[in-house]
Amino acid sequence: MAALGWLTPRRRSATARSVLAGEASAEAARKTAQAGAPHAPDEAAGAPETAPAPAPGEAAGADAPDTAAAAGAAEPEPAEPEFPVHGDDLAAAFFDLDNTVMQGAAIFHFGRGLYKREFFRRRELARFAWQQAWFRLAGVEDPEHMQDARDSALSIVKGHKVSELMAIGEEIYDEYMAERIWPGTRALAQAHLDAGQKVWLVTAAPVETATIIARRLGLTGALGTVAESVDGVYTGRLVGEPLHGPAKAEAVRALAAAEDLDLERCAAYSDSHNDIPMLSLVGHPYAINPDTKLRKHARANDWRLRDYRTGRKAVKVGVPAAAGVGALAGGAAAAVALHRRRK
Repeated sequence: MAALGWLTPRRRSATARSVLAGEASAEAARKTAQAGAPHAPDEAAGAPETAPAPAPGEAAGADAPDTAAAAGAAEPEPAEPEFPVHGDDLAAAFFDLDNTVMQGAAIFHFGRGLYKREFFRRRELARFAWQQAWFRLAGVEDPEHMQDARDSALSIVKGHKVSELMAIGEEIYDEYMAERIWPGTRALAQAHLDAGQKVWLVTAAPVETATIIARRLGLTGALGTVAESVDGVYTGRLVGEPLHGPAKAEAVRALAAAEDLDLERCAAYSDSHNDIPMLSLVGHPYAINPDTKLRKHARANDWRLRDYRTGRKAVKVGVPAAAGVGALAGGAAAAVALHRRRK
């Protein structure tokens, strides 16, 4: 019956475990960022091939103004102030990962890579495939669903070295993630970097995976779910809980305090209504490829929206184009068939 809980997403408030998760994530993110300056972004990391996406302070996508109508207006709209503000070192940007920066869920792509390396069997692959299909079709991130995915991943990595998973994560990024970066969102992140601001990923994905993605994109660092390790080996337990919903807000709050940031001058970007707590913390919240609930909330609160998905039907229902789901199902089936032939 647990699966039925996925159909009824619930809002949660911060708990002691979510605060612990947020603080642990902020500490891990700062240590990783201080270990070395961010690398230059990969050439295939989603940089626009043609004209760059509009800067955060400009209109874009489904919310772009009608040029003809604007031309016929009696009085021109007042120019918006520059954003992001160049040289404002009290500001930073926080980007959700799944379906905001990257198409699909990072944990699923990581799972595909581990299956390829025979970390688990086809039964677990089918489970990952179902979880990803639900994520794409429903356009929501139910806490029970995300917890189930995290439990599956933890059981798989238990007993493995952190260094081993980091090395594999680099390979998996090249295999499954590099071509799934949204160019539009990547350009928004670059606008903040060009303004001299730090840019952080904030995700429920493992902090090691998130850190790899952030580094490959040339970002400052990443806030992610912290898995416990002893002497460099995963124990199969988390520090606190998955960095999801209120825990993300706690992580951003903790990092902002440590970095002496003014949250009112910061920006946050996400596709999910589960991230409303994080988006509400900052002075510049953005809904990117929003699900239905976030789109409604964003419009009600005059938040800016960006939608980089193709197909108006996909935009309206809050899911990527159906072809993507078909490709996912076909890929999972092909992997299972290949596994059977090897037996």
